[in-house]
Amino acid sequence: MKYTEGNTAELKSKFWESLADSPFVFLQLDNDPDTAVPMTAQLDKDADSSIWFFTTKDSDLAKKGPTTATFASKDHDIFARFEGVLTEETSRERLNKHWSNFVEAWFPGGKDDPNMVMLRMDLGLADIWSGDQSMLTTAKMALGMDVRDDMKDKKVETAL
Repeated sequence: MKYTEGNTAELKSKFWESLADSPFVFLQLDNDPDTAVPMTAQLDKDADSSIWFFTTKDSDLAKKGPTTATFASKDHDIFARFEGVLTEETSRERLNKHWSNFVEAWFPGGKDDPNMVMLRMDLGLADIWSGDQSMLTTAKMALGMDVRDDMKDKKVETAL
């Protein structure tokens, strides 16, 4: 499928569905690539311009600021790189909404763990790629044929 302005919404929708199915990203502060770490995104279906993360106050990410995340879906049908800005989330209501046993496993002090901080990533621009290949493209690859033209229109640049 060729992604154009008319179906950017479809690829964005597939991105959000894939991220919800496997909410793991590689996250880094833009000013320091050595800060890149795998993180679990906390999603809210009613807030598609932000995602949240739990981390420790002494982590590099707790320094906050411009950030980039990279993502690959479980089935490798969707790939994305997206920008945003990390800030501290101070809403107790938001913390309660995203708190789970999986989060608590990292913070033995519970919701009031003195070393825990919740971060909000306000989302900006994204590059989203479809890894969905046709049977013809797959056959061409198996034969070592050039598939660059088949894949060039499988990417959109969009605001999240």
